[in-house]
Amino acid sequence: MSKPKILILTQNFHPEIGSHANRINNIFQLLQMEGYEVSVLTTEPSYPNKHLYEDRKFWDNSSLNNSSNIHRVHVKNRKYAFSMLNRLIYYIEISLKMLFYVLFDKQKYDAVFVTSPAIFTAFVGVIAKFRYKAKFVLDIRDLWPESLKGVGVFNNNFIIKFFSILEVYLYRKANHIVINSVGFLDYIVKKAKVDSNKIIFIPNAAREYELNPVNKNHEQFRVIYTGNIGLAQDVNFLKKLVHNLAKNHIRITIVGYGQKKNELLSFIKENNLQNVTIKNPTTRNECLKLNARHDVGVLALNNKDVFDTVLPGKLIDYMSSGLPVVAAVSGYSRQLIEKNKTGFVSENRDADEIVEYILMLKNNPKLREETANNSSNLIRDHFLWEKNIKKLTSLFEEDFRFAEAAPLNNKVDRDITL
Repeated sequence: MSKPKILILTQNFHPEIGSHANRINNIFQLLQMEGYEVSVLTTEPSYPNKHLYEDRKFWDNSSLNNSSNIHRVHVKNRKYAFSMLNRLIYYIEISLKMLFYVLFDKQKYDAVFVTSPAIFTAFVGVIAKFRYKAKFVLDIRDLWPESLKGVGVFNNNFIIKFFSILEVYLYRKANHIVINSVGFLDYIVKKAKVDSNKIIFIPNAAREYELNPVNKNHEQFRVIYTGNIGLAQDVNFLKKLVHNLAKNHIRITIVGYGQKKNELLSFIKENNLQNVTIKNPTTRNECLKLNARHDVGVLALNNKDVFDTVLPGKLIDYMSSGLPVVAAVSGYSRQLIEKNKTGFVSENRDADEIVEYILMLKNNPKLREETANNSSNLIRDHFLWEKNIKKLTSLFEEDFRFAEAAPLNNKVDRDITL
C-alpha cells in the first residue's frame, strides 16, 4: 500500500547552517529514502545572514538544491537581530506567506510536520491540519516563549502570557509532539496537561557517513568552539576561557556567528590573544572535519533554568567527530555527558575549572582517547538518524495503517540519560 503524503513546514532548511536546518534536512531526506512523498515549505536561506549563502559552497547537496518538492516563500530582508520587535515582525511575515500558500495550495497531504520555534509557523501548522484534513505533528526544538525569557531580552508579561496561551493551544491541537530533548517532556505535560503518550523523543543526531573522524595525530593540542555566540551562550564565560587558555599556552579555534561574536572578537584583539584562531562560518561537512582535527570541544550555555532542558546540537556534533567535551552547562546536557563519560562539566560555569579539565585531557592522552571513544560509541548507539528516523516512520505507519508494524510505544523514557 502507498505511504502517507507529508508536508514539512519549517523556517530553517538547506543550505542554512546550524542544528535546526540540519535536523529538518535529515528528516526530509530519510523520509524520502523510506518511500514517503515529502514536500517542504520554507523560506529563502537567511540564518545567520542571507549574504552568507551567496557563496555557492553552502549549496553542496544537489538533492536539496533542485528538488521540485521544496517550496520557498520570499521574505523581505530585515535587520532584526538586535530588535525583538523587528524579529517578531519578521516571523509574522514568514507565517503569513506560508499561510497564504497553504490556503491556496491544491495538493492533498495526510500529515503536516511542523517544527517550532518560530511559534507562528507552528500556528500555520494548525490551520494546515484543518485545510488538508491531515494529522498534525509538532516538532519542538526549543521551548518558546521560555527561551525568550532565558536570554533576557523580552520580558513583557502581557506578551509572554499571550504566547504562553498560544503555546498550550499548539500542544493540545497536535496529534503528536516530537521533542529533541527529554528535558522538554515534564514541562510540556505539566504546562498543557497533555498525555505523555503522544510525545516521542527524536534527538538531533548524526548520519552514519559523518562518523569518520580525522586521525588526531597532529603536533599541537588544540581546542575548538563552534556555533552561535549569542545571548544564550554567556560571552563573558568565553572571554575568560580564551584568556585563561592563553595563559596556559593552549590554542583554541572559534568558528562562530551571532549577536555577541563581535564583542568576543574585540576582547581577543584588545588583549592581543595570539592563541585564538577565528574562522568564518562554514558548511556542516567542513565543520565536522575541522572538529575532528582538534582534541577537545567546548560547550557553554548561560545559567537560566530553561537551558537545563536542552540538548545542544553542537554537543552531538562534537561527539560525532570523536571529541571529548568540556562544558559549562547543567541539567540534561550535564547528565548526558557525565553518565556516559564523554567529557567533563562545570555546572557553575567556572572558566578556571573548565581550563583545569582541558589541561587534564591534554596531559593524559589515554584519558583523552577513552573519553573520545565514549563519545563515538554514544553516537553510534543512540544518536544516528538512520536509526532514530524509524520512530517517526513507525508513528506514521501506526496512524495511517499503511504498513504492518508492531504497536507503537510513544512513551518517552524518563531516564534516557543514556
